[in-house]
Amino acid sequence: MAAAAAPDPLTPLLVAVPVVIIACRAGAQILKRLGQPPVVGEILVGILLGPSLLGWLWPAAQNWLFPAAALPYIGVLGNIGLLVFMFLVGLELDLKSLRGNSRTAVAVSQAGIALPLVLGTLLALGMYGDFAPEGTKKLPFVLFIAVSMSITAFPVLARILTDRGLYRTKVGALAMAAAAVDDVSAWCLLAVVVAVTKSNSPMDALTTAGYAVAFAAVMFFVVRPLLARWAARAERRHSDGVVLVVLFSGLSVAAYATDRIGVHALFGAFLFGVVTPRGSRRVEATAARMRAFAVPVLLPLFFVSTGLKTDVGLLGGGVAQWLWTAAVLVVAVVGKFGGGALAARLSGRGWRDSLSLGALMNCRGLTELIVLNIGLGLGVIGPGLFTVLVLMALLTTAMTTPALTRFRKGIDEEQERAQDQDQDQEANGIGQDEPALGATAGR
Repeated sequence: MAAAAAPDPLTPLLVAVPVVIIACRAGAQILKRLGQPPVVGEILVGILLGPSLLGWLWPAAQNWLFPAAALPYIGVLGNIGLLVFMFLVGLELDLKSLRGNSRTAVAVSQAGIALPLVLGTLLALGMYGDFAPEGTKKLPFVLFIAVSMSITAFPVLARILTDRGLYRTKVGALAMAAAAVDDVSAWCLLAVVVAVTKSNSPMDALTTAGYAVAFAAVMFFVVRPLLARWAARAERRHSDGVVLVVLFSGLSVAAYATDRIGVHALFGAFLFGVVTPRGSRRVEATAARMRAFAVPVLLPLFFVSTGLKTDVGLLGGGVAQWLWTAAVLVVAVVGKFGGGALAARLSGRGWRDSLSLGALMNCRGLTELIVLNIGLGLGVIGPGLFTVLVLMALLTTAMTTPALTRFRKGIDEEQERAQDQDQDQEANGIGQDEPALGATAGR
């Protein structure tokens, strides 16, 4: 008897994709009207479409909307959107904001990493027995939890500063500089965690780290100059279509290389964005085209993939689960908020500016979800802890704007920006134009 043909995933995808896109768009707009970054609405919609609400109230509807045959394809499309997003984040990472702010920015970013790492390590040691999946070694589990506590969402932070008119102020420039250093540091730490998790011995981990360093060196000292020369020629000889093919192929090859090395494909896409030349009209136009499709169409599928793995019902087993959830939230806030604010204060900033910086550094957004999905995919964390950490990411992102409003109360931000603009441009090397923040869209 012939085996039954596998169901065609195209038909359910034709229903699921537009539903997800429209729902995430609506959620983003609603939360934006409430003063929140759009990513809060997108994360929330992803959770509500998963087992936490739709699957709990109407399981048949969830199974119809997201049948098993379509789930792998939804995940693949979402991950492609994620690769493009990480390329765009790397492309928009402007390290020029470090000029004039380098000492304070490094102090704020590193304190905002070091304290969460320490507190996260202590937390992970306590959680290991109850939350680590069976067979997971203690070192990868502890390292991953520690790193997950130290994340700052550079894209969300940039959007908040722009929306609030703080981008050209001293606080805004310092926050962007600190977030840039934090972003690079966090991805390097995550690469180490992935290498340790996938390795069977310390020597394997060192080998993976060596390959990663060699890859980064090739990207900066070989690929970057080649791309710069190619971009100059592309202004005269190549169409936007050719540039699109080159950039998408380049980020794909870089992602494949880091995936084979063992430090995750997203690291390669991000690094390719970092070494891609800025200032080229065709590169910027092509990045805008990639952004216009990948961010509103493909990226929502990643939020839903995350939401389908998030089940708040897993925390209903007793008071202990919720106490651990509260402990995770406290450690996350104290580590990032407290570490960033204290470092800024010790660097000579006033309390208002220091607390504002702490609030901004505590914002996690999409970056945290990316890290958590990597951990779940590696088997370092299980579905229960994944849900706890997703809730932490949602809450810490949602509290950023209200906290910033509280700390900036009574300050004329328009006047502050006007007073600081000339000094920032001269002392810190900030350019005349606003950064291209379209790719981040508050994420």
